[in-house]
Amino acid sequence: MKIDFFLARNGTNKKINLYLTDKQQNKTYTFCTHLKISEEDWDKEKQRPINIYLKKFKILNNKLDIVKKELSEYVRSKRTEKKEIQQRIISQEIKEICSGQKNKLPEGSLLYYFQWYIDTRKELICNSTYKRYKVFFHLLERFEGFLCKRLFVEEINVDFIKDFMIFGKQEEYSENTIYRTIHFVKTILNFAERKGIRTAVREMEIRREKQQREIITLTEKEILKIKAADVPEELQAAKDWLLISCYTGQRFSDFMSFNRNQLKTIEGKLCLSFIQKKTKKKILLPLHPTVINTLQKNDGYFPHMLDIQQYNHQIKKIARYACIFETVKARKRYGFRTKDVEMCKCEILSSHIGRRSFATNFYGKIPTPLLMDATGHSTEQMFLRYINPVDNERILSLGNYFDRIYIERDAS
Repeated sequence: MKIDFFLARNGTNKKINLYLTDKQQNKTYTFCTHLKISEEDWDKEKQRPINIYLKKFKILNNKLDIVKKELSEYVRSKRTEKKEIQQRIISQEIKEICSGQKNKLPEGSLLYYFQWYIDTRKELICNSTYKRYKVFFHLLERFEGFLCKRLFVEEINVDFIKDFMIFGKQEEYSENTIYRTIHFVKTILNFAERKGIRTAVREMEIRREKQQREIITLTEKEILKIKAADVPEELQAAKDWLLISCYTGQRFSDFMSFNRNQLKTIEGKLCLSFIQKKTKKKILLPLHPTVINTLQKNDGYFPHMLDIQQYNHQIKKIARYACIFETVKARKRYGFRTKDVEMCKCEILSSHIGRRSFATNFYGKIPTPLLMDATGHSTEQMFLRYINPVDNERILSLGNYFDRIYIERDAS
């Protein structure tokens, strides 16, 4: 059995029709879905919208995936029962799916437990984690469309991993996205087991080669160049926030919410007290002199707030004013995917650069537990993911030690 979508010939917004080919009976049926799309938005080869991440096309593509799953299941059930396919029933199924009447998740399906798990965690997790869970959910919806069948928790085994990796590579998802999704499926299977459902979760071993991750940071010298850079007035707030982020090590959602009411003095040390939005951890952070100087320059106030798009755009400009033109390897988004490229560091600065720079620049100079207290990381393993392993300043420092020891040995 094979399902092929195609566009009708007439109209600007063309109806999406489909062929259902039953190879066993050597018959082909034609159906109309009543869904519409313009020809320039349609991917003829993949038989779906070109941009499946745009909201209206995401909904449309999801309906096409449900059509594939429902019709495939219907045909398989008729074959099992040794009965003929009823065109009228299929037409009614398609009509219900396209009108949004048929979107209930079957009990016992992987997505059913997926949604159940997300619902139970919703009040315990931050918004960014919730969004990440939904990304995994929608990715598995598309995988079911790729397979033309629904997945049930009892069926998830090592074959699932093989099939999902084939799907992920075909769709050009990053290796990180593929493995994170598989690991989250294991989380769902463990959740199902706690609900009394037996699964193959213990048989699903996932081996992954360590990837060389390019971590982009600002060195202390580059931060000083930014500090000394003369920038236009409209970039001053972003420059101040960039310096603040490099010396506090916080996420954008936290540092952009800093205000003078969070300041407190402890035995003569000016500190900042706040609760991290992602982790809900209470942080008490002594302020670096650069941050204190920035506050004093602003009459004791933090700079005015910026949205993340505005901030990301402006700090790239600031880096150009500071002449930060080093060429680095990085991952850059092109369309819907990211690729490894070599480009100027000033072009890839984003809101997380301060947090990574803080962790890298102070690592080895300040005890790691104290740095983790500042950043809010729970484990050293997670903290070390922020460290740039290729730190030229530490390498030069090591080289200086070698030179000094060599000179002292010759002198003795």
